Amino acid sequence: MISQNNALQVRFADYAFVRNRLLNREEIALLDVREEAPHATGHPLFAANLSLSRLELDAYTKLPRKDVVVVLIDAGEGLAEAAADRLTGMGYTQVYVFRGGIAEWREAGGELFIDVNVPSKAFGELLEAVCHTPSQPAQTVKKWLDEGEDMVVVDVRRFDEYQTMNIPTSVSVPGAELVLRIPELVPNPSTKIVINCAGRTRSLIGTQSLINAGVPNEVVALRNGTIGWTLADQTLEHGQSRTYSEVSEETRKQARARARSVADRAGVKRATLAQLQQWQGQQGRTTYAFDVRSVQEYESGHLPGFFSIPGGQLVQETEMYAPVRGARVVVVDDDGVRANMAASWLAQMAWDVYVLDDAPLSAFDQQGPFVRSTPPLPAGLMTVTAQRLAGWLQEEVKPLVIDASRYANYQRGHVPGACYLLRSLLESARIALTEGQKCVLTCEDGSLSAFMAPELSKRLGQAVFVLEKGNAGWREQGLALEKGEGIRLCEPIDRYRRPYEGTQVPKSAMQAYLDWEFGLVEQLGRDGTHHFKPLKS
Repeated sequence: MISQNNALQVRFADYAFVRNRLLNREEIALLDVREEAPHATGHPLFAANLSLSRLELDAYTKLPRKDVVVVLIDAGEGLAEAAADRLTGMGYTQVYVFRGGIAEWREAGGELFIDVNVPSKAFGELLEAVCHTPSQPAQTVKKWLDEGEDMVVVDVRRFDEYQTMNIPTSVSVPGAELVLRIPELVPNPSTKIVINCAGRTRSLIGTQSLINAGVPNEVVALRNGTIGWTLADQTLEHGQSRTYSEVSEETRKQARARARSVADRAGVKRATLAQLQQWQGQQGRTTYAFDVRSVQEYESGHLPGFFSIPGGQLVQETEMYAPVRGARVVVVDDDGVRANMAASWLAQMAWDVYVLDDAPLSAFDQQGPFVRSTPPLPAGLMTVTAQRLAGWLQEEVKPLVIDASRYANYQRGHVPGACYLLRSLLESARIALTEGQKCVLTCEDGSLSAFMAPELSKRLGQAVFVLEKGNAGWREQGLALEKGEGIRLCEPIDRYRRPYEGTQVPKSAMQAYLDWEFGLVEQLGRDGTHHFKPLKS
């Protein structure tokens, strides 16, 4: 059911409306517009986190069709109404607020899921239950290593995660690369392969990828990943750089055939460039286009309009990049292996997914990173160069510099003396200016601060300057950035700290995370909207 509050010009949607669209596999973008940390405390299964703070930066990329049904949910603090007003101003025509927020979802009988990237993690647990994906505990794998077993440990996380901590002897092969790289990394079919991630999902999917593709080796997942290794009181390595190398054309050809076979069995469809161009201009249907190769390969040459996201990350964090449930997804690579394997998993997760087959290498002629489309910047912005700000910071009355970056980036480097402030918490923050004191707003690259500046100016009752190119512009001028926790004007709730990240996580938190994952299959059953169908090998 949908309704409208004419006084506020807000349209409302209820539980039945959202659930029916999910059950019928009709397009819907159910968006939790809170910051990531509160989002992780509980949300509907397919509620993608798109915070109010970053709507202008992300909406056009993540919601490419202006007439898509968008339902915004929060915890009743008014963020959804503010987001509805902002999205409507950006041209979106079917924007609704979920009446009553998270509490009403629960009251209506809806299931709430904690943590992040829950659809993919829940699918991983269902996969293990259906396919009986083989795994071994940390103690057994450690025994194999100590006894010199003929085996290779393969870490399927992102390379930066691998470098933070890894199982001894392991080699970094991010998930989408497995079917392509394993034949030359492990040429002997009698060699045992152990697949690990930090927890469970990616190791289960990685293991099942090789099994589904018919790799002749015995393949097992390291049960519970680096968490399980740590809970078994075993030592991890840090700062390693072992990874895969390029493969021969013959290996690539064989891997392509294996990947295509898996994709066909999973129900992946095929698309042409002409079809894609037609779909991208289609009304009433959302189409996402993803290049699933490594970021380096993408930036050296890619097709126009394709967003760069390595296949393993796309499968692990699908709702972060494709928040419109029920949309069409088109994936591409330049070898027919990674796209087919990534697509096979998306198909099992009930996406309408296609592999682009007919793109010649000559069509991969765009270079550099993906350029996001954003609304026009607010009128009347007052900017300041890095050099001029550096001068102001030498004056007796120094300007108040406020940094709206993600807190992790703020910690890595900010203008000396800058205060951290999250845009969504602007109204509740204590900000004090002395008479005649200037205020300068910055962020990672100047984009977010440009959209936030009018709000901060209104809050302070005076003009606000925006640092040109943000912290990147400061760095480009050779000016030193300050590192560390700095000065916080609000709590850093923009990111949820995953229990499987880093090396200083309490064992109790790790165990609680595993216990939660074990319960996801039961939660999926109670929710009933997923349509997942793992492929039995």
